[in-house]
Amino acid sequence: MHKPSKAELAAAHGTVIDDLIAPGLNVLFCGINPGLWSAATGFHFARPGNRFWPALHAAGFTPRLFAASEQKLLPGLGLGITNVVARATARADELTADEFVAGGQRLVSVVLECRPRFLAVVGVGAYRTAFDAPKATVGLQDKVIGDTRVWVLPNPSGLNAQWQLPALAAEFGRLREAATPSRPPRRP
Repeated sequence: MHKPSKAELAAAHGTVIDDLIAPGLNVLFCGINPGLWSAATGFHFARPGNRFWPALHAAGFTPRLFAASEQKLLPGLGLGITNVVARATARADELTADEFVAGGQRLVSVVLECRPRFLAVVGVGAYRTAFDAPKATVGLQDKVIGDTRVWVLPNPSGLNAQWQLPALAAEFGRLREAATPSRPPRRP
């Protein structure tokens, strides 16, 4: 993956990157919105310092640490990626509450169409605004969309210093354990 130039980053402002969605996913991860680095490269959670990919691997979702440029491997593992708000910004605080609410409505439609077992929103603030859940905390939510359970994870951005990688990995691991389909009982 190439390092975007300042001009490429500036040109990426307001653009959209494609969702990584397939029917029958086990977990659909949902970011807040693409950052400029992600929009410039076309890969989710691509900015160096973002801990999504290391947390995903440390939690056991992937067999090895994937680079953002390998995101197309995720559907084969039952995983996908989307965002609450589709447009790229330099910072999430550039988004309006109305954009989050509209993004939450779009997300409900996406989930009802592709029907993942779990929707995992990475960012409690984004979840609170998008789904009018001001008291939501990290973890399994009471909200269900169709048959899809909703889980909120901490934002893996390197700017979220209160969550270090071991704690992020532990939270991602709690979701992985909940999302792992039960194995059939062993036969004697």
